[in-house]
Amino acid sequence: MYKDTIVAIATPPGHGAIGIVRFSGPEAWSIAGRLFSGRLDDHHVSHGYVRDPESQATIDEALATPMRGPHSYTGEDTVEISCHGSPVALQQVVGAALRLGARAADPGEFTLRAFLNGRIDLAQAESVLEIIQAQSEANLRLAVQGLRGRLSERIAAARERLLHVQAYLTACIDFPEDEVERQIEIKPRELLSEAKAELAALIASADSGMVYRQGVKTAIIGRPNVGKSSLLNRLLGEERAIVTAVPGTTRDTVEETATVQGIPFHLVDTAGMRATQDVVEGMGIERSRRAAERADLLLIVVDASAPLTKDDETLIAMGKGKRAIVAANKCDLPVQARLAELPQPVVKISALTRSGMEALHEAMVSAALGGSTPSADAPLVTNARHKAALERALAHTEAAERTLAERAPEDFATIDLAGALGALGEITGESATEELLDRIFAQFCIGK
Repeated sequence: MYKDTIVAIATPPGHGAIGIVRFSGPEAWSIAGRLFSGRLDDHHVSHGYVRDPESQATIDEALATPMRGPHSYTGEDTVEISCHGSPVALQQVVGAALRLGARAADPGEFTLRAFLNGRIDLAQAESVLEIIQAQSEANLRLAVQGLRGRLSERIAAARERLLHVQAYLTACIDFPEDEVERQIEIKPRELLSEAKAELAALIASADSGMVYRQGVKTAIIGRPNVGKSSLLNRLLGEERAIVTAVPGTTRDTVEETATVQGIPFHLVDTAGMRATQDVVEGMGIERSRRAAERADLLLIVVDASAPLTKDDETLIAMGKGKRAIVAANKCDLPVQARLAELPQPVVKISALTRSGMEALHEAMVSAALGGSTPSADAPLVTNARHKAALERALAHTEAAERTLAERAPEDFATIDLAGALGALGEITGESATEELLDRIFAQFCIGK
């Protein structure tokens, strides 16, 4: 356990109804007790006043919630003092604690201590950050599953199989004369196959999981006056972009986020693409092209009430090799565009009447998830770091499986098994380096 005591404001910056100052460490109760006039009873909330330890001037009326370790968030002695949400009062409480010997907490240090004290594993600690940063209900649900240890359980199951095989092969190497393979009822190749299937299933969930966490960069492109800005407004459910009958109204990109079936779509409404001599409009069109190149998904808007133009065909061609949907707008009017011949999925909509928007939502979600829809309680991998570690673990497992199939020396297989176990340990924390921990917890806010 740490030998020092840390303190930080645990609520967001700014004014609010309540502000919390959190203490953790061996002197948490002692320091808080010198600041707080009420009693400190383990796991009981007490009323009192926070006073400056030198002048005894009252800083604020407050409630204190003390918790003895290991039954606390960090696993250490902790105290949370709930004041009124005044930034001035909260800073005064922290300043007084620092004068009494506490240290200002680093970003994520409370959660880091929870990990180092065995309260949670590293995957659960990262789920705390995902909960804080959740952009949708689905994202929050997946993060809470991670905090509850659902992903860790799946990794532990694969890890247990690999450990059994490693122990078995090590015994075969160390005691060949004892014919271990005949005395121990274990089938290493079957266990490796089961572990491989578990890892492959987790990796398969990663792309969908990261979509829910990170969202989808979506560029709305089309020639002028086809209804791009109107579509943006319908997706957002508000009048965010200016809509007029004048072509070229949108001169620059407009960026907003719409949540569709739990997935954040980071929408970019672009300037209409066409040949132009207008310098300002040309700059907007160039930005539109860059936005389209960077996008994960293209919404190509065409005017279905008129035949497709060369500009339409050029934009549709931009969608080749990318995830793209053609939003055939103005379908409240007679359709004249030949839509059946287009290479991308086509959804007929009317941004004016809102018809077809549900179908467009379904198409967007399907495109974002690659055609798959995860089950409601699937413990998805939502972290790119986790996916990379799982891919390394799977590669090592497959190599160990090949070694046994080819009847090569068991030493080669044990090397790959150690690599697989090390990769999985980077996810749950058993083999995490100090550099990795620093990189992960630097992303947290101070006070968490």
